[in-house]
Amino acid sequence: MNRRLLIAGLLALFTAAVHLFVGTPEVHRPLLASSLPPDLKLLLYACWHLVSVILAVSGVFLLRVCAASRKHLAREVALLLGSSWVAFGLVFVAFGLIYPGMLLRLPQWMLLLPVGVLCLWDAMSKEPSATFANPAETKLK
Repeated sequence: MNRRLLIAGLLALFTAAVHLFVGTPEVHRPLLASSLPPDLKLLLYACWHLVSVILAVSGVFLLRVCAASRKHLAREVALLLGSSWVAFGLVFVAFGLIYPGMLLRLPQWMLLLPVGVLCLWDAMSKEPSATFANPAETKLK
């Protein structure tokens, strides 16, 4: 077990919790009460939660890779990125459903979800397309 990554993962999860539960109330009310156009308000609010997602997902995956072997690192990276992109897309879908009429006015989800799904699909396949070679095993031919 990699202790540095374990500590980094725990700190990342703590940071995500502070961002979400302490920072969000400080940003939510003033942003939504501002005179900015509604589309821009929701875009900025969604971006706040994209940061929430990456902080939390990073913490979870740092904890996963602290015990992962190098052989499975490519799969873990694909899972991390795929999970992040799917979660990013779902933030925009949620905003689109919560705020009527915004699903197509905030269309970022249409690009975010396919990237994430493709990464997750590859990570879940029996033979992922990406692999990291161990430099000690690589021989020059």
